Amino acid sequence: MTAINLFLAGDQGGKTPHQVGADAFLMFKMRAFTCDQLNLFPFLFPSADISWDQLPDEVVLRIFFCLPLQDLVRISVVCKRWQRLAFDESLWHSVDLEGMTHTALALQQVLRTGIRRLRCPRSFVEELHLTGRGSLQVVQMDLSSSIIPTLALEDIICRCRLLECLSLEGLQLSDTIISCLAKNTRLQELNLSGCSAFSAPVLTRMLKSCSRIQQLNLSWCTFDNNHIKSVVDNLSSRVTHLNLSGYRESLTLNDVKVLVEKCPQIKTLDLSDSTLLTADCLPVLSQLKHLLHLSLSRCYHIHLAALTDVGIMFPVLSQLDVFGLVQDSQLPSLKREMPHVSINSRPFSSIARPTPASRFVGSTSDRTMWNKKCRLRFGL
Repeated sequence: MTAINLFLAGDQGGKTPHQVGADAFLMFKMRAFTCDQLNLFPFLFPSADISWDQLPDEVVLRIFFCLPLQDLVRISVVCKRWQRLAFDESLWHSVDLEGMTHTALALQQVLRTGIRRLRCPRSFVEELHLTGRGSLQVVQMDLSSSIIPTLALEDIICRCRLLECLSLEGLQLSDTIISCLAKNTRLQELNLSGCSAFSAPVLTRMLKSCSRIQQLNLSWCTFDNNHIKSVVDNLSSRVTHLNLSGYRESLTLNDVKVLVEKCPQIKTLDLSDSTLLTADCLPVLSQLKHLLHLSLSRCYHIHLAALTDVGIMFPVLSQLDVFGLVQDSQLPSLKREMPHVSINSRPFSSIARPTPASRFVGSTSDRTMWNKKCRLRFGL
């Protein structure tokens, strides 16, 4: 029995699939199938008088495609043929491992399957042992808020070359990890919010290399002035959604000027908690002709009087977040000044996040990743 099977308990009275037999196990699982699904497989019933061994791989794979993750793993121990088919990469295109204990064992197995979309947030990985030097096929990956050794994370990221969407929110990184990210030139959405332990020079190289990034979240990282300069000087003109919140003593008006010049296509911009910014930044930001959503929450040197002209300065603006700058009693009068703008409706940023932070954790919609659910999902 493979390592991944050790923590997936069976539902056959404690017996493994090879103990109850292939036909019995599959017929047991047929009870959960709909009539329409059963009609697709008339050969599953005794009257068909056909052996599983006679079914071509394509037919067996079609049957396996209907099984949930745990059962797909269990049937892999029935025989060598089923093990080969159960881990065929066509079945493991997208996997959600959230909620699984002993994540390291599952992660090792899943990464070997040629997976393209991996959702594994809030996981605990003690150690990881990936064999060989082959590259991974992962295109989208969410490891947000996980506990994972930096060396294990390096082993994963350094095998990736095809990443398009990646979230490592809250993780301790390294210069090696950021350098390896630079090799993923197809990156379009990158969430490094709250990350730490990487230098400004390697950040510069990554931003220059990943010129296709459209959504970038670098909020609340352990950045100094050099990091901020690396970001604003090297952002791609393709960036349309940017979160640079949390840099109280680092982000300056000059940085904003460079940012506006480098990224004229920005639609969503979050500069919250930048206490060095004053009302002087508003005329500069007004040069962003496509700006739809602006967040300046807790930029305490921007006073209420300066906000009354925002509706005129930003004619296409539809959302404005200024939490901490406007008291509840002052909101009605500010809304009258800009009736077409929704004010303080988004307390959390969704920029580059695989699952918007506004969703209730544990809900069905919370299990999506960049607006799509994974086909295989671990169920408690």
